[in-house]
Formats: sequence, structure tokens, C-alpha cells
Amino acid sequence: MTNSPDHRVVIITGASGGLGAALTTEFLEAGWRVVAASRSLSSSPAKEHVFSVQLDVNEPTQIEDAIKNTVARFGRIDALINNAGVTADGLCGQLSDEDWQRVLNVNLRGAFLCSQAVARQMLRQRDGHIINISSYGGRVGAHGQSNYAAAKAGLLGFTQSLAKELGSRNVRVNAILPGVMPTNMTADLRPEQIEAFASANVLGRINALDEVARFIQFLVTTRNISGQIFQLDSRIAPWT
Repeated sequence: MTNSPDHRVVIITGASGGLGAALTTEFLEAGWRVVAASRSLSSSPAKEHVFSVQLDVNEPTQIEDAIKNTVARFGRIDALINNAGVTADGLCGQLSDEDWQRVLNVNLRGAFLCSQAVARQMLRQRDGHIINISSYGGRVGAHGQSNYAAAKAGLLGFTQSLAKELGSRNVRVNAILPGVMPTNMTADLRPEQIEAFASANVLGRINALDEVARFIQFLVTTRNISGQIFQLDSRIAPWT
């Protein structure tokens, strides 16, 4: 990116969650201005260089306002991290249409709406980087998570299509499969379930939030990587 590190600006959706908080910390430490977007404003003490915004990723008007306010405040947007996500687990035959739609709306439609809005600014800048937080389940499926797997698989195709559309204007788009981490999504898992996830990794452990955040912060500073999918744990999927 052409501007100095002290003036780089990142928007992080789902900023109130575990990975969102880790990303906020990592980018702040690297000297970025952070727009921390979440459905409910944080009650934590305000931090310098953090601009907290209330944002429902399925509300186009709220998204447009957040983009407009970010540009007015900072002058540009260098990175968007589509991190907002929800789960509503259940066997496919027992899923309600509401739970199917809610998971697709937040995890997939929300990333589409935010990317579409941010891309307009990045195209004008001829610079920018969009990161979509997908999931290993989007590659291989997940028992009892057909809605979540479908949404995260959709993000992978969306990432590569968008990378092809925006690449001529120097806008990069990549996807991250962060692995199982200690977040609100995994807080209710039983110890034996966490152990099973750890055992599925060749290193025998689940991932760490700070390591994932560090990789993402590095990735958005790169110039020549786009349309790629990065798996950050040590599970090895079958070749297809």
C-alpha cells in the first residue's frame, strides 16, 4: 500500500467477538486506524485510533453510512475484514428455514453487502484488500452444520470471483480458514469435543487467536496475493 502505516485504515466486522477483538489489537499495534464494527457498541473504554460503529451487516443503509463516515474521518479504506458470523446448528432435516436463512444472511450475504460497498471506495483508490473469514467446514462439510458449511463454502467462491473482478484495479481479495479457536462459538463445546478437534490437527492442538490475527495483518500488507484460500491450522483435507 502506498500510504504510510500510520494512516492505513481497516474495517473489521464482528469486532466484538473473539477473533474481532484479536484483530483490533493486532492492527492497532501495527499502527493502523481501526473501524470496529459490530451489532452492539462495545462498553469497553474507548481506545485511541479505534472508531466504533454499530453495524448490522444485513442492513445496506447502515453499511453505506459506515463507509461514508469512515472515509470522512480517515480519507480512505485500505482493508475490509468480513469477520461477522453466526451459527445455528442442527441436522439438515430438522433445521428451520429461519435458522437456514439467518446463517446464510450473516455469513454470506453480509460479506457480499460489505464488500460491494467497500469496493466502490477501493476502486476509486486503485488499492485495497478484502479478507473473507471462511471455515474448514466450507471445504469439507460439517455434521450438523449444513447451513454454516453452505455459507462458508459460498464465501470461497465469492472470494475468487471478486478477486477476478477487482484485480485490474489493484484490489486484492483473499479468504482465511482460521481453524478452531477459543471464541464464543466454541465456548459451549465439551472438553472431549475440543480434544477431538485438536486430535484432527497433525500438531495436536487448536489454533490461537493472536496467531490468526497476526497472519491476517501481514496478509493485508502484501501486494501480489489475491484469489487465494489460506488454511491456518494443521488439519489436512483429502485431495479432490
